[in-house]
Amino acid sequence: MFDTVKGSDYLGDQDAIEMMVREAPETVIEMEHWGCPFSRTAEGKIAQRKFGGHTLEFGKEASLRACYSADYTGHVLLHTLHEQSLKHGVNFYSEFQVLSLIFRDNRAIGVVALDIVNGGLHTFYGRAVMFGMGGYGRAFSITSNAHSNTGDGLALVSRVGLPIQDMEFVQFHPTGLWKSGILVTEGARGEGGYLVNGEGRRFMEDYAPTLMELAPRDMVARAMQQEIDEGRGIDGMDKIHIDVTHLGEAKLKERLPQITELAMNFAGVDPRKEPIPIQPTAHYSMGGIPANMNCRVTYDANRSETVGFYAAGECSCISVHGANRLGTNSLLEALLFGRRAGKQIVEDLPNLEFPNLPDDYEDAARQEVDHFKNVTGKEKVGAIRLELQESMMLDCGVFRSKKQLVNQKAKVQELEERFKHITVDDKSDQFNTDLLEAIELGHLLKFSGAIVEGGLAREESRGGHSRTDFPKRDDDKFLKHTLAWRNGAKWDLSFEKDVILKGVTHPGFEPMERKY
Repeated sequence: MFDTVKGSDYLGDQDAIEMMVREAPETVIEMEHWGCPFSRTAEGKIAQRKFGGHTLEFGKEASLRACYSADYTGHVLLHTLHEQSLKHGVNFYSEFQVLSLIFRDNRAIGVVALDIVNGGLHTFYGRAVMFGMGGYGRAFSITSNAHSNTGDGLALVSRVGLPIQDMEFVQFHPTGLWKSGILVTEGARGEGGYLVNGEGRRFMEDYAPTLMELAPRDMVARAMQQEIDEGRGIDGMDKIHIDVTHLGEAKLKERLPQITELAMNFAGVDPRKEPIPIQPTAHYSMGGIPANMNCRVTYDANRSETVGFYAAGECSCISVHGANRLGTNSLLEALLFGRRAGKQIVEDLPNLEFPNLPDDYEDAARQEVDHFKNVTGKEKVGAIRLELQESMMLDCGVFRSKKQLVNQKAKVQELEERFKHITVDDKSDQFNTDLLEAIELGHLLKFSGAIVEGGLAREESRGGHSRTDFPKRDDDKFLKHTLAWRNGAKWDLSFEKDVILKGVTHPGFEPMERKY
């Protein structure tokens, strides 16, 4: 709990964090009983490794806490859950893209989706709706995220008048492959990998002399970016080296087989013999749809609950991560709160009747599809998307300033205006990827404005949000969450206090000065 609170830069809600860490072992053991092939110790127990920000005795030394399966833990968890879902007869509708949320009188009724295979619209109507739509890393040009992580759920929620929370907090993972952003797992540092600058020096001793490479991600990413900005990148370029050669071929084969393969295929280096070029990459979204510990979506600073609407995983903001997520807590969050959401929905269903569908339930989705199929402008979706991603990386990335954010706000507004004049070349109904990319670009543009607006309003540095013109954390003014509502072409902001538990008196929980 201490590591998660400190890693969140004290913005994480401590009641939710306490609940998460108490239920974590049960969640891990359940996955193991379902067949997840975790790596094992010689005694046959689930193996655990060091990870960034994981400590013992309130930060005195690194802890062996992270359960893992070589370096593809997320994949084996995903496969285990999918196999269990098939075993229990869960229906999946894979070739559908959700276009709109049906939300009336504070009640979620269903969603309208595009049938990608056959064309046309399909309405999923139910007593409860849960969003588990992932994050928004594709707003940036260098990202570890899948191409589908375009923040669709956030755009759909803001469209029906609900707020989105803490959007300015984007975690840049320190170790993405240079240029591509493909993730080099934190396990590489957990197993003992070194970060080396252009001078051949392990520079983390200047920033986190105790934990070195195993400091929290935001600290390591800022340290790397500072080394690059001050001309100490490899060959003076925008890259740093992670060196795992000293671990030996046998250990790399056992503990880091995927990273070895990725480095060879996408960076052209053999990590058994030479260091891997890396740079900070947009990795995780701390912001999202505001929800409480029971995963019910909330809609104001008083945390008032919607009815029949739930969110879990990266698209949600239950705020166990605050301003910066601790390593391993994303998979834990997805599993644990997905589990809690399911249980809460089952508990709520007896009190949730099927509401009446409004007459206009498909209108918004139909109008959007018709618009994109008939628009005949000169702008190209790909060009606008690239400009958005590159400008967000430049002016709303690891480091930010008022000047950069004002420039980026103007850029997003310009791109939104140009987006009105795009053309979608493919007019067909089946597997129309041109149409899907246009829809996703609209979502990217919508919530990117909230990232920038929140960054401008938060005149401090905290976690993943680092203002060069406000380098210190300001707990008096900004120990609170940002709520953003879409209002026409602009965003309205308000703030709510984070939850700090009474009785948390250990000196390690006191706010600490940032070192740089």
